[in-house]
Amino acid sequence: MIRTTRQSLLVAVLAVAAYCETPLALATEPIKIGIVAALSGQSALSGEAITRGLSVAIDEINAAGGLLGGRQIKLIRRDDQGNPTKGVIAAREMIYKEKVTVLFGGLDTPVSVAIVRIANQEQVPFMGPWAAGTEITQNDANPNFAFRVSAVDEIVNKAMLAYALKTFKSVKPGLILVNNPWGESNEKGLRAALAAKGMQAAGVEKLEVNDVDVVPQLTRLKRAGADVLFLVGNVGPASQVVKSLDRMGWKVPIVSHWGPAGGRFTELAGASAENVHLVQTYSFFGKQSPVGEKVIRLLKAKYPQIKSVEDITPAVGVANAYDAMHLVALAIAKAGSTDGDAVRQGFYKIDRYEGLIKTYVKPFTPEVHDALGETDYIWAHFVDNRILPVGPAN
Repeated sequence: MIRTTRQSLLVAVLAVAAYCETPLALATEPIKIGIVAALSGQSALSGEAITRGLSVAIDEINAAGGLLGGRQIKLIRRDDQGNPTKGVIAAREMIYKEKVTVLFGGLDTPVSVAIVRIANQEQVPFMGPWAAGTEITQNDANPNFAFRVSAVDEIVNKAMLAYALKTFKSVKPGLILVNNPWGESNEKGLRAALAAKGMQAAGVEKLEVNDVDVVPQLTRLKRAGADVLFLVGNVGPASQVVKSLDRMGWKVPIVSHWGPAGGRFTELAGASAENVHLVQTYSFFGKQSPVGEKVIRLLKAKYPQIKSVEDITPAVGVANAYDAMHLVALAIAKAGSTDGDAVRQGFYKIDRYEGLIKTYVKPFTPEVHDALGETDYIWAHFVDNRILPVGPAN
């Protein structure tokens, strides 16, 4: 009887000890943030840029004491190689095995669209720091767990038209678009932007991701009288458009979405890469805000290969990811928890954040999950390997 009593007491003591240690264990357990992006291939620079923006922001947050009573943030990366199937596999691992609190996406809209379906299903907040497809955040899910600090196609498309009208006096633009969901999103947005101005496209042509000759499509646009080309494609297909134009000897202005900024565009496209004018959300060139100056210092300190602002490229990946990570941290703090639905609602409670791209005031609402708007874009072009501003979007 005495032995039994002692055993019972021991079990009780151990149970109480385990209960008491649980909050402590939680307090020291890291908060996992995942990123699924292109970390290899032609668009690998985009994944590296996002990683750098996230990393310096995480370093700041951790140095300031972390979140939720001292928990440090841990970044976990997986390569989607720009492939939706591989992106979904990586996202499932992040959600089910790593149990990430928030999952970041990468450059490619088709990959992000596929991942968002899982994120909404499993109620894990998704943050987009690059892919611009309108349907990523406007996905009809209720509740919707997809948020973004990046460009949005339907807004960019209006800016592309405004820029072409102002800069090149275009009256008959032609569309050359990658044949995937991102291209479809932009075709819809560009047609709507043209219709609102009482205009029609000279023609709409599609190209495949692996096309190496786009002369037939471009020839049709030239014969139709296109005076500007609206280009939507990432590094590979966009570079083929430029090289095909060179083979044709057709000197036509190119107004592009920001896909060419994601990798080795100047190397693949050649000298005519400088003819492409593309939308951006940020540039580290020129006079910087105090936040901009701080981020440059942090990047140089963490990455010795960064000697000057010319080496901070692609700038949009770094800048968008930096601001997005700080907004994610604020959402977690507002939630007081890593529970997915609590964090989702935490985004709506963010009042103000003085970020790199801008000062965000009530950046998210239940109706609007995109923190950047049409006044937050700039236009740039390539000078050698540098992406330099050429003027405002409107």
